[in-house]
Amino acid sequence: MAELQTAADGFLLDGEPFRIISGALHYFRVHPAHWQDRLRKARGMGLNTVDTYIPWNLHERTRGTLDLAGGLDLPRFLDLAAAEDLHVLLRPGPYICAEWEGGGLPSWLLAEPGMRLRTTDPHYLAAVDGYFGRLLPHLAPHLSTRGGPVVAVQVENEYGAYGDDREYLEHLAELLRRQGVDVPLFTCDQPGDLARGSLPGVLATANFGSGAARNLALLRAHQKQGPLMVTEFWNGWFDRWGGVHTTRPAADAAAELDTLLAAGASVSFYMFHGGTNFGFTSGANDKHTYRATVTSYDYDAPLTEAGDPTPKYTAFREVIARHAPVPDTPLPAPSKKLSVLDVRLPQSVPLLAAAELLGQAVPGTRPLTMEELGQDFGFVLYSAELPAAGPVLLEVEGVADRAQVFVAGQPAGVLERESHHRALAFTSPAAGARLDLLVENQGRVNYGQGIHDRKGVLGEVRANSRPLPRWTSRPLDLADLAPLPFGRTDTPPVGPAFHRGVLALEEAADTYLDLTGWTKGNAWVNGFHLGRYWSRGPQNRLYVPGPVLRAGDNDIVVLELHATTRAAVDLRDTPDLGPTEE
Repeated sequence: MAELQTAADGFLLDGEPFRIISGALHYFRVHPAHWQDRLRKARGMGLNTVDTYIPWNLHERTRGTLDLAGGLDLPRFLDLAAAEDLHVLLRPGPYICAEWEGGGLPSWLLAEPGMRLRTTDPHYLAAVDGYFGRLLPHLAPHLSTRGGPVVAVQVENEYGAYGDDREYLEHLAELLRRQGVDVPLFTCDQPGDLARGSLPGVLATANFGSGAARNLALLRAHQKQGPLMVTEFWNGWFDRWGGVHTTRPAADAAAELDTLLAAGASVSFYMFHGGTNFGFTSGANDKHTYRATVTSYDYDAPLTEAGDPTPKYTAFREVIARHAPVPDTPLPAPSKKLSVLDVRLPQSVPLLAAAELLGQAVPGTRPLTMEELGQDFGFVLYSAELPAAGPVLLEVEGVADRAQVFVAGQPAGVLERESHHRALAFTSPAAGARLDLLVENQGRVNYGQGIHDRKGVLGEVRANSRPLPRWTSRPLDLADLAPLPFGRTDTPPVGPAFHRGVLALEEAADTYLDLTGWTKGNAWVNGFHLGRYWSRGPQNRLYVPGPVLRAGDNDIVVLELHATTRAAVDLRDTPDLGPTEE
């Protein structure tokens, strides 16, 4: 592959003028069997480059280890990009935002009470140095200076919106260089944050979705010479639970793109293909009110969550063709989809009864946070005994993020961070009655100072103003459901329970799991964790990648936290991301 240089008025590739026309494609949000397909479609739209973040919290879930297997095989993704004649902009963070759990920072950082993230805190920098020291040697052979596709590497991510610690940014830039990154470095910030987020000698780039002429002028005023680069051209947006599905007209985004390219700027679409927040990986925002991001990361992008072209794909390709060569390839056809209705889930097992099979209880004088338990994703089941029979006012100092409360095994109510609800009244049936709090991590905050987002029960729990002194804290990461003793039931149980069924297929294909009639929970197909569902919407169906299914029997498991009106699900051939207006 060729080497990228910066000149006074643009990029050079092996000494020849070059414009980056890129799109964000996150390998960790796409099933690895689909990587080549999505990369090929990027090239077909006219892109010559793709960019990807790197999620620290997946690659190093346990400190000191590095996972590059399966869906985290970034070197393989880079090889596939090169095979499709695509350059790569690599965005390793360590913080990535991305509406991703904790902005990509591993939860074990927060096990240390005084940890100051994204600063020169020596404990934080030691963790970053160790991670980069393990990761970057695997990526160095893929740099363009060594024949690979990676032409540039980003330093941190939108740091100007978070702080102004120049020493921190300098440490990261020097760390990248020490680890052998000898391609151009760049920062990216929203135009108003450029002064705080940029570094001397490092290319500054901008992120925005509209006002191209104005924002490019702000970038040029900040950086008197060098390429004009929009690292994130926001052509869509993400969704949150309880909101609507956000869309942007293709014509509007295409017109803004035309302005960018006519000004001579380089650009990277955010997103070209959004993909999916599989499992527990979706993040959250908290600007005085906690808002969790949905499972789909469709982003109203040029490719749908299933990789099908949208009107934006055609509109953007037409604009790009006015400014740069575009391959003469036909418009990609949508993938085949399955539709199977009324798939019965006749087996079940209550979560509270099976909890001891899914996690080891840890005793203590207070509830322990997820981070103290060494847990990143999932739930924690907290248990204590109530001191007396009669009326109880339960007060919880902090809940992150949603606690279902049970007394003697019966539901007593829900405490929610989002609604600032931290107290509950009920009646204890007897002295010593068991109190259970099933607390869900709905996604760590991924933006702003809220990234210091510890999960579980935070602080003291009081019954009638008196602290409860003895607790067990049981982590339930739900990484392995094999121990569950499913049994056939005539009536679906009420309350947290796993439901299971088997679907026989003649062939596998993409589909969407429709959970109409279910309330809130998670779903798995053949052990692959599709993600969260919630009847409050807007998203009503979960994308099921075809490679997750197989010809023959397929295992479907749904964890329903409340109740279902039907012990069945549907597989649909179309998505349902919800209404686009209130």
